[in-house]
Formats: sequence, C-alpha cells, structure tokens
Amino acid sequence: MSRAPSLTTLTIFVLTLAGCGPKADLVIQGGTVWTGLSTGRGRPGAVAIANGKILAVGDSTEIARYVTSATQVLRADGGLVLPGFADGHTHFIDGGFQLASVELRDAATPQEFIRRLKDFAATLQPGEWITGGDWDHELWRGTPLPQRDWIDSVTPNNPVFVNRLDGHMALANSAALRAAAVTRATATPPGGEVVRDATGEPLGIFKDQAMDLIWRVFPEPSPEKRDSALARAMAHAASLGVTATAHMSASWADLASYRRMQQAGRMTLRVAVYLPLDQWHGVADTVTRAGQGDDWVRIGGVKGYMDGSAGSRTAYFFEPFSDSAGYSGLMQHTETEMRTWIGSADSAGLQVAVHAIGDRANALLLAIYDSVARVHGTRDRRFRDEHAQHLRAQEIPLFGSLRVVPSMQPYHAIDDGRWLEKRIEPIRIRTTYAFRSLIGADAPLAFGSDWTVAPLDPLLGVYAAVTRRTLDGRHPGGWVPDQKITVGEALRAYTYGNAWAMFMDQKWGALVAGRYADVVVLNRDLFGVPVEQIGSVRVRYTIVGGKVVYSASP
Repeated sequence: MSRAPSLTTLTIFVLTLAGCGPKADLVIQGGTVWTGLSTGRGRPGAVAIANGKILAVGDSTEIARYVTSATQVLRADGGLVLPGFADGHTHFIDGGFQLASVELRDAATPQEFIRRLKDFAATLQPGEWITGGDWDHELWRGTPLPQRDWIDSVTPNNPVFVNRLDGHMALANSAALRAAAVTRATATPPGGEVVRDATGEPLGIFKDQAMDLIWRVFPEPSPEKRDSALARAMAHAASLGVTATAHMSASWADLASYRRMQQAGRMTLRVAVYLPLDQWHGVADTVTRAGQGDDWVRIGGVKGYMDGSAGSRTAYFFEPFSDSAGYSGLMQHTETEMRTWIGSADSAGLQVAVHAIGDRANALLLAIYDSVARVHGTRDRRFRDEHAQHLRAQEIPLFGSLRVVPSMQPYHAIDDGRWLEKRIEPIRIRTTYAFRSLIGADAPLAFGSDWTVAPLDPLLGVYAAVTRRTLDGRHPGGWVPDQKITVGEALRAYTYGNAWAMFMDQKWGALVAGRYADVVVLNRDLFGVPVEQIGSVRVRYTIVGGKVVYSASP
C-alpha cells in the first residue's frame, strides 16, 4: 500500500521543478512598465530577460522566481521601462559624419555662420571637403539665402558643400564649383534649381536634383571613415534609447558598412536599409540571390522622392506658395517615372517608401499606390509615405483604407511652425502634420526624426507631438493644437508603429514574452511628468538583444 508523500518530499519536489524553470540573465525592477500593447499608462512591475529575449513581464513577485545569483539586476528607480525607441526615418551614417563635422544648425546670424566655417576649415588639410552643417537661414530674420562669396575668403583651400538642415538645398563655395566644373553655362537638371544672379552666374545655392552637380565629384569616403561614422552614430543612438532605425536613401556602401560592423559583432541597434527606388532591379536581384538579411541588418526596401521641402520652396503643392507668386514647387521625377519605378519594385516584392511633402505630391503618391495595389492584387505591402507633411482633408482617410504608413517626424512640426505660415496660408495649415486626424483615420502611424534634418532624440519627438509648441515659443498652447496627440499615442508610433512599418512587429516593438529584449529605461515616468518637461527626461539604460549598450553616469 502506497503512502502519501510527506510535506518535506512535496517541498523538495516543488523546489526542484522551480529550479528546472527558465532563469533570467537580466531583470529590470523598481519602475513603471509600459509594454506598448496599448496607449494607456504603464503599471508598476518588472521585466525578465533571457537569451536576448523577453522572458516575462509582471509584478515584482512574479518576476522574482526567474532571479538567481547570476542574474544582473537593473533598478529603474521609479522611471519608465518601455520598448526600445525605433526611429522610422534617418540618414543614419550621414548622422555619424555630421557628428564630426561643422555644426551650423544654431548659427543665429550670417556672421556666426561664416565664423564657424572659418574655424572648422582651419582644422583641415588643404583639399579636404567640408560637408554637412545643417544651416537654417530662417534664424537670420529676413536675410536672403547664403552665397558663395560669403565664405570664399575664409575657405580658399577647401571645397565646401554644406546643406540646409532639410537636406534639399546646399551652399557651395567657389572651390567646390571649380572642382565640379560648374559655370554659368551649366544647365540646370530636371527636378532641381541652381540659384543664379542676373547674369546667370551660380551664386552657390543648389536645390534638390541640382545638388548632384556637386555631389558627383565629392570623393567617396573610405570604408574605414564610413565605419567610424557608423560607430559614432550607434553610440549616439544608444545614449538616446534608439534601438532600431530605418536608414532611408542608403547607399550600397552604407549597407556594406553595416554588414562589416555586424560581422565584427559590434552592432548595437537593428537597421532596415532602404536603397534608391530607381535601383529597384539591382535591389531585387540582391534580395533574390542573398536574401534580405537578418534581424540586425536587412534590406527593408527601396526609397524614392516625389518632391522637395517647404523650407527650400521645392515641396509640390496644388496652390502656389504664399510668398512666391505663381510658384507651386517641383517634382524631383516625372509622374511616369514614379509610376514605373513603384510598380516595378512592387512587382518584385519590395517594400516601397517615397518622400512626399506638399499636398499635391502626397495626393499623387497615394493615387499611384492605390493604382499599383489594384493592378497587382492583394498582398501585405505596407507602402510608406515618408513625411506626409501637408495633406488635404480628402487624402487623410486613404492612409487607413490603403494601410499606407504615414512615416512622420513630429519635431519638424515645432521647427517648421516658426515660419511655415508665410509659405502656405492658414487653410492648408489645418491638416499640416495631421497626427490626430491620421490616428482618427486608423492610419498605421510611425514616428522618426529624419536625422540629421532634426535631432535624433525620440523624447524631443514625443514632446513635439504632444505639445506642438514651436521652438520660438510663440505657440504655448500648440501650433495647430487640434492635431496634438497623447503621450501613449506618440510612444506607440515610436515603438510598435515602426516595428509594423518595417515588418518587424512579431520580433520587437512591444514588451512581450518571446520578442527581442530591446528595452529602454527612462529616469522619469513620461505619463507622470508635466508635458512641457518631457524633453528633459533622460535615458538611464538602453538594452538591445538583452545586452546593456548604454548606461547613464550615476
């Protein structure tokens, strides 16, 4: 006759079962956990991580069973624990180069602009190019665009081609024009503009497709310099909680740099690379031959351009710019070219992302997407509209019905809001950066920065989306306040929204057991701070694939 097991035997049995269960490599406790599964507030709790993935999310008691003496424990100290921020639109390696170049973004006067270029040129060898810069002539209060004669005397030995912060126009000095053999006889390429004086002499400003007149002679950075720029960019991203990005308008050399970094085991964020749309055939052949890549480095798709930017007056609108009589902007490529490239890329199974700023560019892009989808049949495309800045009311519902991703950059709203109303009148402003209307239309909203056009910091983007307070302080209640959204909605666009937009929604973007342990710990709970203080919240820890890649100094 068998006997019932003793209490001691049962205790040993239970402990043995517990000892056989999964154990955490890392646990985050003492904070509020926002999983990203909804837009509501987070809850006090903890997160357990094992083998690079989320093991469990729960209260401290639930998570305690996964802790051993070998488990690394991080304290959130009352801060917010959330999925790693993804940036849906960067020019990431360019950002790494800019971190080591001249900084012109906050040069508040032409004199300061000139002085910074002079000082930076003094640090270079003769013949070295000066690029980047990200200048903003709107700070100069009515001063016209810069000209090459401003800087020729202070940069006599170095070709200069520094861009406006939107990347759609740039200033060349005379040394750069000589290197590119650009003269008054040089024709302006379609889809671009060369600013000239009354005699036809180039003044140094090149817009959109005309910038290629200079870029074609710019010396290609060595692989070593490109890899160094990538390393700088990744360190900067980790400090800001960015664990993934979509690198738009990437080159094949950029892709090679990511792959070298991955082979060396040095990747600290996940990247989807979007190569030029007009090279769709080569991209498709590469994907067919070698695949897209893996969850660290992959070819996301192709990226093209409809128009330019409002700041450079090259965005394409139905109505003319208010401050440029009769001028409505420009298309960078013809409608026929865009239809052909988008249709061909879609036939090849590639995800298509296209830059569109003006309302006419956006309307045309959505019409092309709709036409291509109807002709090619139903499939999970996730077409992307990069920027989607200025929309007519009748186009907004199409983002939801067609499941087109409005890939938007909220910081642009509080930057452009300083001056945009002199470009387009108040009626068009109502559906500019239409975050609230797009969410209401069930659009799959994704947020990013467009770095280096805007700062990489996602918390500045959250602040911009929630407050819409322009950088000049003139709109304390928000610029176009009807389009403000909540903290949770903004975070969702920076996490799950981008995961969905990159076909990674089953891999990361939410704190769910089995997904990659890409996690950020903030020093404060964003849901509990006054909205005007969101921009001052800082990252305490950044974790990618279960490894701490950034830890703030105590």
